[in-house]
Amino acid sequence: MDSAPTDHQPRTAAHVADLVALAAARVPDQPAVVDVSEPGSAPRTLTWARFDAAVTAEAVRLRGAGVGRGDRVVVRLGNGAGFCVAVLGALRAGAVAVPHGPIAVLRELEIVVADAGPAVVVAADDDTAARACAGQAGARLLPPPDLDPAPVDPSGVPDQGPGGEELALLVYTSGTTGRPRGVQLSHRALLANREQTAAVRPSPVTPVDRVLLSLPLFHVFGLAAGLLQTCWAGATVVVTDRFEPEHVVEVLERQRISTVAGVPSMFRALLDVPAARLRAATSGVRLCTSGGAPLPPEWLASFQEITGLPIYEGYGLTEGGPVITTNAIGGVAKPGSVGRPLPGIELRLVDTEGRPLDEPDEPDPDDLDEYASDPSDDTGLVSLRGPNLFSGYWPDGAGGPDEEGWFRTADVGFLDADGDLHLVDRSSDVVIVSGFNVYPREVEQVLLELEGVAEAAVVGTPDERRGERVRAVLVRAPGVELTDEEVRAHCTERLARFKVPSTIEFVDALPRTPTGKVARRTLAEQLR
Repeated sequence: MDSAPTDHQPRTAAHVADLVALAAARVPDQPAVVDVSEPGSAPRTLTWARFDAAVTAEAVRLRGAGVGRGDRVVVRLGNGAGFCVAVLGALRAGAVAVPHGPIAVLRELEIVVADAGPAVVVAADDDTAARACAGQAGARLLPPPDLDPAPVDPSGVPDQGPGGEELALLVYTSGTTGRPRGVQLSHRALLANREQTAAVRPSPVTPVDRVLLSLPLFHVFGLAAGLLQTCWAGATVVVTDRFEPEHVVEVLERQRISTVAGVPSMFRALLDVPAARLRAATSGVRLCTSGGAPLPPEWLASFQEITGLPIYEGYGLTEGGPVITTNAIGGVAKPGSVGRPLPGIELRLVDTEGRPLDEPDEPDPDDLDEYASDPSDDTGLVSLRGPNLFSGYWPDGAGGPDEEGWFRTADVGFLDADGDLHLVDRSSDVVIVSGFNVYPREVEQVLLELEGVAEAAVVGTPDERRGERVRAVLVRAPGVELTDEEVRAHCTERLARFKVPSTIEFVDALPRTPTGKVARRTLAEQLR
């Protein structure tokens, strides 16, 4: 199928919230959001007309709560229609939405709220962490939005503003320093990436698709590449609260899902479903896409053998809005590769100083021998340029694209003979657990808060189901008795569940490089 949803969207749209109004005007009675977040309960469906009305009512509510243009609105809700309405309502109110998952613990929320300085925090009534943080920051706490609001007087509809370079999302990601940084994504960047993604042929999301999103919506993958891409196309998004294989298989069948977006661990979990049932459940699916972490070739092969469906792997990052590359949809899914840049995105490999790697010369067939170089020898940092890039980090825009528009990532890769990108390392040592980034420095800082810990190192090691798992290696302070149960209890209180080390080990000393730094790679190899 080669339909193009971009034909249905005006190229001049400058505001993300416009996408909802445009879809509502075109297909008012078509389902926009189907909320199946509560297994065993009847799905809740919002048509595009109802979705648009709820977004407007939420914008009016926020304005009435004192939210002005450019103010931050923290949305701390689980997956569901309420989250969708809250984020887009904040944008329609002219505010900056700050998505934050309810799985984050008090310490993590405190950091974000203190840094973002929100005017309002939207959270569940029983969210004690949100209540505490809102009070500390002087922000107003509001309950989830009304999904079936009374009609709003048109005169009360706020002027959402021009969009464009104005900020739309402030998405916090942990960095190598261990402290979360706010990635500033403008309306321009988000809409550019939606158009770039829609330009892939066949299109990843068409107006007739029913897109399954079990990805967390507070993550930019689920929010921008999932929800907002569906808004761009005017399609239907089916949202689950979390990924549970049995529930997802049921949703695939009952909701006639045609497109599945996930992380590798989700597809691995589906392989535990009886083959015949999985094959039947995916019979109506036309496309599966994966991102967030490397997709092991054996998982791809097993999934395709059972379902007949390839999984098209891509690469993205929050700073890119987020989609950067994808394997050729409709072609052969190349194992180990994340494909080529989307239309409108430039990609080059550079050294640590930002200098482009020399273009390799075409080999002379007469000179080929056993010593010919392998493309993987020419690795470099991935550098990007395009209208989808972020506006730097909050609050002053530092760390954004340079004067020529290039942004150097921390990802290391090489280009094969076909020009496809292969990621081989991450200079930041990030650990990817079920698609979530875990930065060792943040976990190490939490571990070092314990008086009995003299030194701490955190690394990732392969995990059959989650891709990687977090492992902590500690050196006890002299004369101190400290158990792994005590360490884990401390981490559970201070870190989101996926960041808590699954394994805690005590050693007499950590391996170090000649310059005295912890030799993470050596440590990881020792733990394999």
